[in-house]
Formats: sequence, structure tokens, C-alpha cells
Amino acid sequence: MRIIIVGCGKVGAALAEQLSAEGHDLTLIDMSERRLEELTNTLDVASVAGSGTSFQILKEAGVQETDLLIAVTTHDEINLLSCLIASKASGCHTIARVRDPEYVSEVGFIRDELGLSMVINPELSTARVVSRLIRFPSAIGVGTFAKGRIELLDIRIPEGSRLHGMAVCEVNLRLRSNVLLCMVQRAGQTYIPKGDFILMAGDDITVIIPPREQTQFFQQIGVPNDRIDSVMLVGGGKISYFLAKMLLASGISVKIIENRFERCELLSELLPGATIIHGDATDRDLLEEEGLSSCEAFVALTGMDEENILLSLHAGRHSKAKLFTKVNRVNFEEVIENLPIGTIIRPKQTTAELIGQYTRAMQNSMGSNVETLHQLGGGAEALEFRVAAHDLTGVPLQDMPIRPDVLLCCINRKGKRIIPRGKDELREGDTVIVVSTRKGMNDLQDIFQPENPAATEETPK
Repeated sequence: MRIIIVGCGKVGAALAEQLSAEGHDLTLIDMSERRLEELTNTLDVASVAGSGTSFQILKEAGVQETDLLIAVTTHDEINLLSCLIASKASGCHTIARVRDPEYVSEVGFIRDELGLSMVINPELSTARVVSRLIRFPSAIGVGTFAKGRIELLDIRIPEGSRLHGMAVCEVNLRLRSNVLLCMVQRAGQTYIPKGDFILMAGDDITVIIPPREQTQFFQQIGVPNDRIDSVMLVGGGKISYFLAKMLLASGISVKIIENRFERCELLSELLPGATIIHGDATDRDLLEEEGLSSCEAFVALTGMDEENILLSLHAGRHSKAKLFTKVNRVNFEEVIENLPIGTIIRPKQTTAELIGQYTRAMQNSMGSNVETLHQLGGGAEALEFRVAAHDLTGVPLQDMPIRPDVLLCCINRKGKRIIPRGKDELREGDTVIVVSTRKGMNDLQDIFQPENPAATEETPK
């Protein structure tokens, strides 16, 4: 597809890298010639220096022949105006990043009246991710599908767990459960496990568990699943505001530590149910006075990655809280992921996932749109497809030519969740959840072996 990206800051650059790797024809627009030069030197993209609100600049970038325009500058109004001009000029699809909390309640109106394809608020989307993880204290990652009806949980197998040394095919029989194990990450390797795959303590596993069985399953495998009732947030930015609002609505006690007095005053007005503390969270005495040792979740959301990492390391040593650490830069990703700082929050990745989901849906060839997309660890992806009429509907799964690096995890049929077995079939209107180490799948057709498949490597055991 031909795509124009307006704004080449952190989010724009990350999108350019992702979409360029997927083979799209990209043109970048930014006021800074230096930023454009840095990106064009490393990526196979075109660029135009100027404002995305200028019709002449958009015309020079090829807006009249483009399929999609994505506006992700730091100014909401510029993003909205760029999308409006592009839509009027060519009728292309448009996506705008809108961050101001004041616009949140009006997003539907803005999208419909301006003819936008999608409006993204990275901070709100990130807050939703963290909120789900706080609701599932046993999980290190949660992906929702089928409009929230199905959840894909990432869990780390603890030392001494019953799962250690157990084959995947034995799990449901020995634990008397109905769990589907979708993926395993071990020592930097990602596996789509077969029945004879042996689980080990320290593995990160991705599972689908019926809600009524979750508590019992976590107890059996030695993963604590106590409800979180108190959360400490450090940093009073937009993510903290959205997250606190969600947690308070769930009956969870929230305390926010913020070093800007004016921001504290505003948060006190916006969040009357939260406790707002004006102070410097790097002051160890302040953290101790405010109950760090007794809080059940600690979320570091300041604007500095280094400060967030140090705060989470400190919180991990002086409390049993579940840790969340916001990290924007990925320069030292391998080092950061090995630190005991809990779940790493990446707003850029959340934004890129949402836009990636939309671009995949635009590319589908047989009508089986990508409805939901989650990037899993180790380069794997979890996708939700809607099943269209196809000659493979009505065929038992055991007779389908499904690729070895693909696992069909769940079928959602009119709100009913089906853990698929060999005799189950796909029907038109179903949505199916697929986990794969294969990158770049755009529709359901991609999960099947080609008619004359080249030699493929089996997923290692």
C-alpha cells in the first residue's frame, strides 16, 4: 500500500520502521529536515519537508494516489486537520493520533464528522493495557479478543510449579482443566508447542483459560492470583490520569506521586477519589512514608526511562508489589528485559499495534479481516480474523493444511468460546484467534500451507 506518515517523532519513526519492513510504499512528512534525513538514510522511504496541513505539501507527497495517511505529530489539531485535508483531497483512509483527555468523550463525534478511519490515543490505550494486567495479577501480559470476551494470558512458570517437567499433552488431564497452551518462550527462543513439548520452570507461556477455571488453574501451578486493591502511580501524566480513572471505577485504591504542584492541583480536581501526593518519588523516605512496602502494585510512569527503571528496582526490593515500568526507548531492550522491573510498558508499541491491525485489515485478499492484533514476545503475533465464505469452511480442522508455525487457539461463534479440537469446523461469521511465529499475516488464507509448499523448517522442540 501507499502510505503517508505525517510527523516523524518517536511514534512516527517507529511506525515508519514497522511499515517499511512490511513492504509498504512510504512517504514521510515532517517540519524537520534533519529527522527526515536520519530516517531516509536507514529506511527505503521517500520524504517531503513541510507541514502536513499544507495541501501543496500533501500533494507533493502523493496524497492523491495514496491509500492511507497517518498523522502522529505532537499536536492533535494538526493531526486532525491533516487527515481532513487528505480525506477531502483523495478520499484515502486516515488515522489521527489524538492525545488530549478533553477529546476522549468526543472521539466518536470527531471521527464521524471528519470522516476519519481511526482515532488513536496512545496514553488511553496504554492505560487500558495496564488496567487489564492489574485485574489479572498472575499474568505478565494480557491480550483481549472478541471484544473482550476472550483473553490471552502470559504467565511465567514459577520454581516448584507442577508444570515443571510436564508435557503439554498432559496438562489438562493431570490438572483436570480446559486450558489451551498457545506459545512458550524459553532462553530467547519462541515455540509453538506440540503435545510432547516439555515445560520447565522459568518458561513464559501464553494460554487461554475459561474465566471460571482461572483461579483454580493458577492455584494448582503455584502462581499467586490475589486481587490487587491498592496501586501507587509515580508520575501524573496522561497515562496516570486515564489509568487512575479506570482503577477507581473498579474499586481499587489509587495514590499518585507527582513533582509538579500545578499538575497535582489539576489531578485533585479531576480525580477526587485518588490520593495525590506532591513530592519527588526518588526520595526514598517519601516512598516509605506513603506506604510503598504495603502497596500491591507499583507503576513507574515518569517521563524518564532511567528514573522509571530505578524506581521499579527500588520498589521490587522494598515491597511485594506487582511492578510496571514505562520505557519509551528500545536502544537497550535486551538489557532492560532481563532486569527485575516487572512488566515493561511501551506506549509506542501499543500505538503501532493498533495501526498495524488497521493496515493488515486493509490488505486482506479473501475478506477475512484482521480484527485484533497483539505483538507477543519473541517476535510472535496473536491475531483475530473474521471468517468469510471460503471453500475451507465446514472442513474439520484436522483435515486443513495449517502451517506448522501456526496454532489456531480459539473460535468465537456468536459469543460462544470454543477451544478447537480436530473435529471442529470454521463457519462463516466466526472469529478465530491465531498465534504464530510467522510475521506479516494479513488474512486467514495465510495460516494455510500453499498448494505446492516449499520445504519448511519445523518449529524446534
